Amino acid sequence: MDVLHNISFSVQKGGVFGLLGKNGAGKTTIINIIMGFLRPTAGFCRVLGEPGHALSPPTRSRIGLLHERFIQYDFMSIAELERYYAGFYPRWERELFFDLVNRLQVPYERTLGRLSCGQRSQVVLGLIVAQRPDLMILDDYSMGLDVGYRRLFVEYLGEYVQKYGTTILITSHIVQELDPIIDNLIILDHGRVCISGRKQAFMEEFQCFSFERSPSAERLEEGEMLVRVEHVGGRTLVHGFITGAELAGYLDAHGVSHETLRRLPMNFEDAFIGLTGKY
Repeated sequence: MDVLHNISFSVQKGGVFGLLGKNGAGKTTIINIIMGFLRPTAGFCRVLGEPGHALSPPTRSRIGLLHERFIQYDFMSIAELERYYAGFYPRWERELFFDLVNRLQVPYERTLGRLSCGQRSQVVLGLIVAQRPDLMILDDYSMGLDVGYRRLFVEYLGEYVQKYGTTILITSHIVQELDPIIDNLIILDHGRVCISGRKQAFMEEFQCFSFERSPSAERLEEGEMLVRVEHVGGRTLVHGFITGAELAGYLDAHGVSHETLRRLPMNFEDAFIGLTGKY
């Protein structure tokens, strides 16, 4: 059975690319293909000029990977982990590691196994940024992080990208916190691409409208014109890549009254849910 269907995208150098979708959408499968842990049955994947399934050691050293369900050495202290990893990466900057770890306010002698899940995640993230990779892949970076740690890292990541120009590919199903830093995005739903392009264009073109619910409105069907149709209380909500005038014409053609039609403002999370659905 195919897991991914006609997936195609490129990540531009120096930007923050969001690979987004709900749980099970196919995000981690794509990361496994990029890193060569899986080989696609059709098509191809190239990373930093090399096939994903045949990355050379020098190229792998240019990639910083935070993988879902990361594994580290619980018996090592924070200081020991830093010394251990430093030997593998010629561009290692220990100051970057300790800058992030110091925000946890825990002793360097404490072992990883004695840290909370959120603290462990921050130490692992510190190990990745200290590598100074050309490409940083963060697969579900938010796993195990409470809202404070997630906010801290997103702010830190924005500063890091501005300073070093690192290319970031980040996956998540918690999208609102990524709004300030994502340049481009691809949104997946059940292994298929819902939207691919610049985030700003998506937010400008994808709209939500509301009008009074009626029996005729309940006959509206989702499709290319109306991406999402919901009936909530006495209102009908419609999401789509459509203007108010286009929607009014569509409703007229289908005999749906819309005297109360109005556009509703959306944040990034609203738009994501409007595109992919609540369930």
